[in-house]
Amino acid sequence: MLKKILLAIAIIIAGIIIVSRFQPDNYTVERSATIDAPPEVVFAHMNDFREWQQFNAWGDTDPNAVYTYSDVSSGVGANFHWKGNSDMGEGRMTILESRPNEYVKVDLEFIEPFAGKAITEYVMVPEGSGTKLTQRMHSDHNFFSKIMCMFMDMDKMIGEKYEEGFRRMNNVLPALTPAPEPAAAAPADSTSTI
Repeated sequence: MLKKILLAIAIIIAGIIIVSRFQPDNYTVERSATIDAPPEVVFAHMNDFREWQQFNAWGDTDPNAVYTYSDVSSGVGANFHWKGNSDMGEGRMTILESRPNEYVKVDLEFIEPFAGKAITEYVMVPEGSGTKLTQRMHSDHNFFSKIMCMFMDMDKMIGEKYEEGFRRMNNVLPALTPAPEPAAAAPADSTSTI
C-alpha cells in the first residue's frame, strides 16, 4: 500500500514538472489608471521610495515588515530593502532610470521565499488636469515560478495590487496638487491722447 501511495505521489510530482515546462518563459503584468494629480506630483511620489510606500498595497501583507532605505531614497541608485512574514517575503528594489515627470524604472529582486528578478516600470503621461499612470512588471519565469503559475493567476494577483495602489493615490495625491496660480491682470492701457 505504501509503495502505491509513494508511486502516486511521484507520478503527480513528475506530471507537475512536465506540465510546467509548457508554461510561458516570461510574463508581463500591466495596469493603467488616471490619477487626479499632475505628472510632477505623481512623479515625485513614484521616484521616492519613502513616499511610494504609502501607496504600496503589498505592505498590507505584513504591517510589521521592516523597511530599510538607502541614504538617498529617490532617483537613480536609490534603493530599499524589505523583510516581512512568510507571505511578504524579503526583497530589494533599486531605481535604474528616472526621467522627471515621465518615467521610473525599477529593478526588483526577490530574495525569499524564492529568488527571482523583475523589472517594474512607471510611465506617466499628462491626461487633462491629471496623469495617466501605467505600471508594468515583466520578468522571465524560473523553474519555481512556472510551477506557481499553474496554481495561481499572477496577472490577477499582481494586477489587483496595482489597482489598489491607484485607488490610494487618488485618495492622497489630489490634495497635494498645488492650486493654480491666478492669472496675472492685464496691464492698464497707459496710452493717452493729447
